[in-house]
Amino acid sequence: MPKQLNRPQLNRPQLNRRQLLAGTALASALFMTSRLAAIEPFRRAAPHFTGLSMTSYSFKPHMKWWWGKPGKGDMDMLGFLDYCAKLGLDGAELTSYFFETPVERAFINQVKRRAHLLGLDITGGAMSNDFTHPPKSDETRRQMEYFKQWVDHFADMGATVVRIFAGKKPPNNTSDEQILKHIVANLEPALAYAEKRGVILGMENHDFVKNIDYLLHVVKQVDSDWFGVIWDSANLAPTPDPYAQLARIAPYAVTAQVKVMTRVNGEDVPADFDRLVRVLRKANYRGYLVFEYEEKEDPLKAIPRFLPKLRKAMSS
Repeated sequence: MPKQLNRPQLNRPQLNRRQLLAGTALASALFMTSRLAAIEPFRRAAPHFTGLSMTSYSFKPHMKWWWGKPGKGDMDMLGFLDYCAKLGLDGAELTSYFFETPVERAFINQVKRRAHLLGLDITGGAMSNDFTHPPKSDETRRQMEYFKQWVDHFADMGATVVRIFAGKKPPNNTSDEQILKHIVANLEPALAYAEKRGVILGMENHDFVKNIDYLLHVVKQVDSDWFGVIWDSANLAPTPDPYAQLARIAPYAVTAQVKVMTRVNGEDVPADFDRLVRVLRKANYRGYLVFEYEEKEDPLKAIPRFLPKLRKAMSS
């Protein structure tokens, strides 16, 4: 079995006004040359939240494994499922980083069985791939190996959607336009593999495609029934109106992920759950709402406070 890749270190440079304007200009130029044959907004009769799920990334400080090595806590994936059921959740999203490696098929079966007995849907899987490198490069071959490994694992666990990343901008002089071409080119074999396993790939607005113009450019270049967006309420390039940016990608969402904070002009501010729900309903989103907690307070203390607020917004 291929070895687990080391998780990339995230590089989040602060954009000044000139860089932001340059990026917007490039994105506009890219849209002028985008193919028209691409995925279209999903046609859904009416909005509906299937239920409330939570991602295991919310419990990073408590997880027993971190990229195959011992972590700081004692919660494994079975324990995470138990806690989701204790909180009365309807589903759980599983993250690749928190599995002991190599991942044994017997443990995958245990996860699938435990979720079923607890009445939890496995609403998705999450990995940390990077598709920004040239398609035939050694790094892309390693990334594809990791990608296929986890698509297989998540498909075997019963996940229908797998969250992927575009990746971070490489530390070289590669232009943004070329990086976008790499992402689109690498998605072609990735989507072909995912389709064979019956798994939908959702690209999160994260890292290089926090710029929503860039993410939509990728969407408009990909022609596949097995592709969509993981709608994340917080990962955005500096903008005065995050809700307007999120509304642009909501029609393409295959999963919606909500955090307790969003970002206004690059600064964290408390998220308005009611407003986030309205954005999704206006786009006729149907599916799970996945809660992700990333703040400093202990998630075991904070999460039980936030879930009732999110449930109230979903039912309003």
